[in-house]
Amino acid sequence: MEASDYGFISIIPIILTLGIAVWTQNVIIGLFLGVFSGVIILNGFNPLMTLSLMVSDYFVPQMLSPSQAGILVLMCFIGGLVALMEKSGGAVAFATTMTHIITNRFKAQIATWLTGIMIFFSDLGTPLIVGPIYRPITDKLKISRVKLAWIVDTTASPVAVLIPFIGWGVYAMGLIESEFLEIGRAESSFDAFVAAIPFQFYSLFAIIMVPLVAISGYEFGPMARAEQKAQAGDGLKDDSGLEISDTISHPNAKPIFVWLPLLVMLGVLFYLLAPLGFPLNPVPSLVFRGALSSAYFFSSMTMIALLLIYGVKSFKQSIIIYLGGISNMTSVLIILVLAWSLSSVGKNLGTAQYIISLADGSIAPFLVPMVAFLFGAVMSFATGSSWGTYAIMMPLIIAVADALGAPMHVAIGAVLSGGMFGDHCSPISDTTILSASGAGCSQFDHVRTQLPYELLNGSICVVSYIAAGLTENNLVFIPGMVLLGFSLYMMNKVAGVKMPNTSAP
Repeated sequence: MEASDYGFISIIPIILTLGIAVWTQNVIIGLFLGVFSGVIILNGFNPLMTLSLMVSDYFVPQMLSPSQAGILVLMCFIGGLVALMEKSGGAVAFATTMTHIITNRFKAQIATWLTGIMIFFSDLGTPLIVGPIYRPITDKLKISRVKLAWIVDTTASPVAVLIPFIGWGVYAMGLIESEFLEIGRAESSFDAFVAAIPFQFYSLFAIIMVPLVAISGYEFGPMARAEQKAQAGDGLKDDSGLEISDTISHPNAKPIFVWLPLLVMLGVLFYLLAPLGFPLNPVPSLVFRGALSSAYFFSSMTMIALLLIYGVKSFKQSIIIYLGGISNMTSVLIILVLAWSLSSVGKNLGTAQYIISLADGSIAPFLVPMVAFLFGAVMSFATGSSWGTYAIMMPLIIAVADALGAPMHVAIGAVLSGGMFGDHCSPISDTTILSASGAGCSQFDHVRTQLPYELLNGSICVVSYIAAGLTENNLVFIPGMVLLGFSLYMMNKVAGVKMPNTSAP
């Protein structure tokens, strides 16, 4: 049977993947059974043979592909460095240096925001580092725990997804490159990711919203009521069970543990790639990943040397931490291989072609990014996983955008933003849970108080994606930010509550 003859049957693996991922809240199970069902459709019902074919025809070829193998190797190097940074105590030392200049509520919010952004290398580590460090300060200044949780949550994943040379960016580029090869697009995944950054509206708007709220001095909705309770000395009870002593710190740790390894990483990267014209000229994907792997390795060696010099960890302990970080990437590598395999199964079934035939004539190309944003948000909210959402949505949206002539970079940005929107609002997201824990508030209160802010952001994203789909202008985020500021102003005028000693001096 030809791929074009499968019709509706071709989307069964996708439907099964989505349904099981939402039901089990486990993307790996959903992806595995999606691939399994696709292989059965292609080869007939024989469970024993199906598993064998999954391994021989899909899993192994995906892992042996030079470009995809390079991504798997690079993710291991990234995992090792992130583990060293998280366990070094350097991030805590770095954050502590920021606490000496904080004298009012405005400075506390901005300092928390800046520290979260600067510790961009670990989205899951940020809540457990920044939250407990700033919690005594925000308590003293009568800033509610849920407000701290919102700031911490906003500077975790929304910042990480914008950086092309850490795990988030490399993961997304792996999904992009695989689909670009399928559709025959010559553009490198790095160039595509960078070009899509201005179209990651949700992350950009979420990051800028924190200083806008801090400068205005106003709050609205449940957050305003929480801030009023905090002003009255209520609402500062620790509901998380996590104290500062639980965070990773060491008396000998120094801020240099953060900035020097990152400086080495960037130095090695530019040393290897600058002769090839980077970043002004495109660099082959394999060359870029090789250089980035080398940069991460030497950055890790720098970190290990610092841990030895300052007496924080022994060489043996450092190596164990490094290897543990690599092993922690296992689930990410599994998701990547399964996502690539599902995309390959979909190609054999003609899934993208069938979806395109349904969309052709029924949806205008400029609306593709907006639809991608909304679908990604719903799926990510239901599963609590932005990475799982990217694995499922990215191949489909790239294929649809290519076939319908929709703006590709806007569509990619919409997938990344939609996954982030749903993840940020989801009560079962790991960053949501960790942000509440780090700030010392209940998970329910964190979700309830931050949701109106995120829904406002998401609404402006919908308008912005329609505008970007029509214009494909990478400066659309600027009027989007203006609209965000105006919307916050109107919300404050209608339902806002002014907090004392909050606005900028």
